[in-house]
Order: sequence, then C-alpha cells, then structure tokens
Amino acid sequence: MDLSSLSFFGWVSFLLNEYGGLLLKGAGVTLLLAIVGTFIGCIIGLIIGVIQTIPVDKNDNIIKRVILKILRIIFRIYIEVFRGTPMIVQAMIFYYGSAQMFGIDLSAMLAGFIVVSINTGAYMAESVRGGLISIDKGQTEGAMAIGMTHWQTMSNVVLPQALRNILPQIGNNLIINIKDTSVLNVISVTELFFVTKSAAGIYYRYFEAFFIASAIYLVMTLAASFIIRVWERKLDGPDNYSLAETNDPMADPCGVFPDKKRGAKYGK
Repeated sequence: MDLSSLSFFGWVSFLLNEYGGLLLKGAGVTLLLAIVGTFIGCIIGLIIGVIQTIPVDKNDNIIKRVILKILRIIFRIYIEVFRGTPMIVQAMIFYYGSAQMFGIDLSAMLAGFIVVSINTGAYMAESVRGGLISIDKGQTEGAMAIGMTHWQTMSNVVLPQALRNILPQIGNNLIINIKDTSVLNVISVTELFFVTKSAAGIYYRYFEAFFIASAIYLVMTLAASFIIRVWERKLDGPDNYSLAETNDPMADPCGVFPDKKRGAKYGK
C-alpha cells in the first residue's frame, strides 16, 4: 500500500484500521481512571466536608476541640497542596518518589488511581463544604430539635439536599478527570494519550492520530455530561405534582378544588 498517496482522511482511516483496538483499549483505561478516581475523590471530599462542618463551641470537651482543630489544619494543608500543584507533578512524585524515598514499588495504574483520587478529593472537599453550608440552617435546627445527632442530621437531612447542589461540580470533575488522565502518560500509564502518541510516532502522522484521539475524548466527555444531566433531572423530580385522589371527605379539610387538566375535582 502506497502510504505517501493517502489524504488526511485516508490516514485517519488507515490509523483506525491499524490501531483502532488499541485506541479503544486506551479510552477504556482513561474512563476507568476517571470514574474510579472521581468516585473515590467524592468519598474523600464528603468525609472531609462533613468533618469540617462539625459544630464546636466552648462547652465541648477539650479533647474534641483539639482533635477537630488538628484535623482541620491537616485538611487545609492537604487541600491547598493538591489544588496548588499540577497533577503531572503529583504523578511523578507518587510514582518515582514512593520508590526512591520509601522503597514502595507502585504500579503505574495504582499510582494513577491514587493521584486522580487524591487530587479530586481536594477539589471536592471544598465543593462539599460549600454545598453543606448552603443548606438553610433551619433544616439543621429542626433536625436537632427532634433529637437527631450531627451525623444523623448530615446523612438524613442535609446531605441529600446538598448532593443536588454539588452534582454539577461532580460532573465537572468527572469531565476534567477524563481529559487530565492524559498527564499520566509521563509514568507510562497506557491511557488514550499514551496509545495515541505511540501510534503517531510510528508513521509520524501526529495530526491525524491526535485528531482521532480528540474525537474519542469529545465523545466520552459529551456522554458524561449527558449522564450527569439525566441524574440531575431524576433528583429534581417531576415539574408538576397532583394531589392523590381519595374518597375520604376528611382528607381535604379545605374543600374540593377543580383539576383543570382533567376537568375533575380532588376528593371526588
């Protein structure tokens, strides 16, 4: 086959035919890293966010106040360090630094999972904290008034409402992670960028190879956006609600009201 006579789309077709399976495998690794890293990062952020919102007053036990103070200092350092340094640098430190300093031989994939998870956790910690404090204080006060503990209030009252507020940020982090896993090629993680670079280097057709990669990245991010929007709509519930029909005259002490859509009456 005379490769020199191929047009742009001819090269695209040729590269897809030769390396399509490897590119899809690389895309699968990218999705795995992004989804698992985002999930674990959300758990980290959730734990930190809840701990940061634990109320502390002068009447509390001194041990509780000291422990929470130390934890909040540690969390603040963690958040600032991982938000203030590039993921590519973090990957190099975890992968090479763990072996050099501590003798821990991490695999490239494990190092990738750790880096994406911890990096996402630093961003999600602030998102969760913001989502929790955005809930009206009356919700917390009402839960406390009926005897709920802080953890019961968080899990049963505040968190379900905060989840809806922070869901766009979760989706945003997932999309960012799908793209940013490309930096893990520096530690030889065989994700989409690494595979594309390898395929492009064989024939020196970088434009065509990375055109294919960009299309795959776009499909993955659009799919993630669509799934997050569907999830948001599910949490929002229906736009309109109808009162349940009943024959019990005591069910509606205010009387009956016309149902404009069906021409019926509630309670009839």
